[in-house]
Amino acid sequence: MRALITGGAGFIGSHLAEALLDRGDQVWVLDDLSTGKVENIAHLMAHPGFNFTIGSVTDEEKVAALVDQVDMVFHLAAAVGVRLVVSAPVHTIETNVHGTETVLRHAARHRKLVVVASTSEVYGKGVVLPFREDADLVLGPPTKPRWGYAASKLIDEFLALAYGKERQVPVIVVRFFNTVGPRQSDRYGMVIPSFVRLALAGQPLIVHGDGSQTRSFTWVGDVVGALLGLVAEPRSVGQVFNIGNGAEVSILELAERVIDLTDSSSSITFVPYHEAFGDSFEDMSRRVPDIGKIQRLIGYRPIVHLDEILERVIEFWEPTAPLLLGGAHSSSAKTNNERPDTVAAF
Repeated sequence: MRALITGGAGFIGSHLAEALLDRGDQVWVLDDLSTGKVENIAHLMAHPGFNFTIGSVTDEEKVAALVDQVDMVFHLAAAVGVRLVVSAPVHTIETNVHGTETVLRHAARHRKLVVVASTSEVYGKGVVLPFREDADLVLGPPTKPRWGYAASKLIDEFLALAYGKERQVPVIVVRFFNTVGPRQSDRYGMVIPSFVRLALAGQPLIVHGDGSQTRSFTWVGDVVGALLGLVAEPRSVGQVFNIGNGAEVSILELAERVIDLTDSSSSITFVPYHEAFGDSFEDMSRRVPDIGKIQRLIGYRPIVHLDEILERVIEFWEPTAPLLLGGAHSSSAKTNNERPDTVAAF
């Protein structure tokens, strides 16, 4: 199989590229390196089946040329991370919507299979939990940047399903719930790598609000396995699937577990949301998926659970601990918009 991964130098994309190459597929990656990193795919560069193009997913010529060479597209390119979403809402919306539109339009010429990555953010303020794919979606007002991000990803879903219905493009929509693993950066406020790095440095872990908000975290290998299972199952076409782990944990408990597992001297500091992100930020109190649909179709079950996820992420970041303890991490923390300890579980 020949696959294009947009955003393939990112966290999930680089792990997906590995898995595809390991099973003998050819992989093309398109990434503008705005949030992805060459380091994530450097170990793949010498592989004869790997091809890398630097460029934007909104670049018509590059997308057209790459889509023509492959059998399917995993469209993962998007604006990611709470800090980026809050600080650059125009970039967020334009990247998400125009990028998806470009990929779908070129895939439609030859009806190439497209997997469109969406997010649990689309469930918004829904109160019926766990979240099911057929649930009503309840978003907040447009004055809150978080909902602009959620709306842009929801438009991506509508576009994908519309291309499927009107232009017979085989599409699959997946909603990720807090995917975690090696190579995930803390640069954009991803909570687990941020907590782990701060704990390894003995610095305070910042918990927003009272920490009672809950999330569920999914090992990246489980996510990759789900993606490969879905593209191999014809009945997944035209459908929307949650990919996650049904186990909930509060952010306060998460911080405590990270401190315990790292044997850290770190304390926990509570910071109100408005101090970290401004008055326009709004959080969700709970977010947990119903994964029954994907279980029934392809037998998906998450294998790696929270403590093991944390242990693996700690193992990945431990070699950086001497540098962190030397002050390199804290020296860059100057403002709320720049500080690496400003995190949220998007």
